[in-house]
Amino acid sequence: MVEEMEEAYWSLFDGAAAQATVRQMLARLPKIARQIGQLAWRADRNATRALIICELASAAMTAFGLMASVSVLQALFAQGPTPDRVWAALPQLLAVVGCLAARGLLEGGVSAAQAQVTPKIRTALETEFLSLTAHVRLEVVDNPDWHDEAYRANDRGLFYARQIIGQVVDLASAMLALMGTAGVLSVLHPALLPLLLLSVVPVGAAAVHSARARFHSYKRYNALQRRVRVFSWLLLEPDAAAELRSDTAQRALLEEHHRLVSKIAEEDTQLGMRSAALALAGRTAGGLALGVTYTALGAMLIAGWLPLAAGAGAVLAIQTSQSSLKRLINVSHLVYEHAMWVDDLLAFQQRCRKLTPRQNDLAAPPTVKTITLRDVTYAYPGRDTPALDRVSLTLTSGEAVAFVGLNGSGKSTCARVLAGLYDAQDGTVCWDGVNVQEMDAQSVHAQVACVLQDPVRFPFSALSNLTISTGTLTEADPQRALDAARASCAEQVIAGLPHQWDTLLSKRFRGGRQLSAGQWAKIAVGRGLYKKAPVLLLDEPTASMDPPSEHGIYEAVLRSDLRQDRITVLISHRLASVVDCDRIYVFDEGRIVEAGTHQELMDLGGAYASMFTLQASGYRTTAGPDDEAVCA
Repeated sequence: MVEEMEEAYWSLFDGAAAQATVRQMLARLPKIARQIGQLAWRADRNATRALIICELASAAMTAFGLMASVSVLQALFAQGPTPDRVWAALPQLLAVVGCLAARGLLEGGVSAAQAQVTPKIRTALETEFLSLTAHVRLEVVDNPDWHDEAYRANDRGLFYARQIIGQVVDLASAMLALMGTAGVLSVLHPALLPLLLLSVVPVGAAAVHSARARFHSYKRYNALQRRVRVFSWLLLEPDAAAELRSDTAQRALLEEHHRLVSKIAEEDTQLGMRSAALALAGRTAGGLALGVTYTALGAMLIAGWLPLAAGAGAVLAIQTSQSSLKRLINVSHLVYEHAMWVDDLLAFQQRCRKLTPRQNDLAAPPTVKTITLRDVTYAYPGRDTPALDRVSLTLTSGEAVAFVGLNGSGKSTCARVLAGLYDAQDGTVCWDGVNVQEMDAQSVHAQVACVLQDPVRFPFSALSNLTISTGTLTEADPQRALDAARASCAEQVIAGLPHQWDTLLSKRFRGGRQLSAGQWAKIAVGRGLYKKAPVLLLDEPTASMDPPSEHGIYEAVLRSDLRQDRITVLISHRLASVVDCDRIYVFDEGRIVEAGTHQELMDLGGAYASMFTLQASGYRTTAGPDDEAVCA
């Protein structure tokens, strides 16, 4: 098996923190904090304000507590009997306890404010993301690059947006704590600040290297894990189970799986060993630096530059600052990398805002008498050959027309253009003489019912699977639903369900049922008929149905129940189903090459007659002399 897999679309920024320099990270952190702060401010101003105030006050309590601890040491190291010194230190000791208690309360306030604002940010981002992606133009969704961007934003952007609020809070807390200890040391003696730097630089360097090794290892681990999932999927997938056993392929897959998981174990071991080595080096360098620091402190005490109590306070402040610095570096790496995913999410949302359908004051009419296409051209992005090439036709209410042709001939594209799902790049599409480009796009979509070959299998009740075509899951017209179910042959499907109309059509829910492909097709046709739209598009709706059901649907849709105010467009490769259509359009390479009734096209003896004759020959039970000659 090839060792390297193609770079996954969702791994774009993996390992970015390990590749960035410390200067790059420090330069970007303020922008990240500002960006997250703006999101929090928009989500909940009061909670954000409380979060900032509590965080600043907590840092202040830490600094005051450290200063009070120095005062306690000064009292304990003063001259006089021990009981007197203890009693003298008691007020400052109470101040330390008070500062610690206040800091505990303030940290609780930080957690409470964070608990208020984080879900609101998550909800706002997720709601906006789904709203934008659900409303972009259809041709945008067909673009594979946009598809990758959407899934990356959903998988990574939203995931890390939920986490980064707490990480930024931790980052601010560690930074404020470090600044507080530095401020305390500057009060004790300005010369202590260089000592603080000397003591924390080795610890910080070790933490940086350890964090980068961890991020590099994660990228390698992720690549291995993706390959493992390939084999896990093959071993667990029900669709592969029969062939897996018939080919006796289990051993080969399990051996490869074991090889890969062994590599992952080796990667974990190497990471642990590197982390241990880096930690040892960091502790060694930190110990040496502390030795130098304490030697310098001793010299300052001997020279009388610093009181003994202040020296003890300096040691306490340095130890506190080392802990804060480690936390600051580790969180900085996470914030730096995760912020890239959040940036990617926000940039994607901004792009989606420019890709939404047009919004105009003019709404599409509730009924349509004619739809006219004049010299319509449409080409899919990235393709040189247009899917439609100067197509012109007129459809009239009350008639059923068929679009036929080979795969890729343009028939489905034409149906989507006349329905307003695609915008013509050249030419015009008019509903009752009005260009659809002047109408609000969603109002046009509301007047079109589409039934596709592979319909969406909504995990809702049978009734909701019909009513969703009108934009609701909870409101239904009983008679309208019954009529649609009968016309689509879905009534028998629903009658056979344990709870009939209320049965959930998904095994993911307790008591749910899974339908066959043919049964889903009937539900989909019923959904389209329930909408009662003036334009009905049927794109291979009966491909998975049994012959009686297919016949019943065409009887209902094309013959006996044809509404006089509806335009019905049928796209089918089964030419026997289009015989009774009022007109048949034959597409080839994006153009209409023939048009007419079934009999007119058969008399023409062109492309349609050839396709129909070829399909009809497949139903012959015996072969004639001519057929034998062809086979020979």
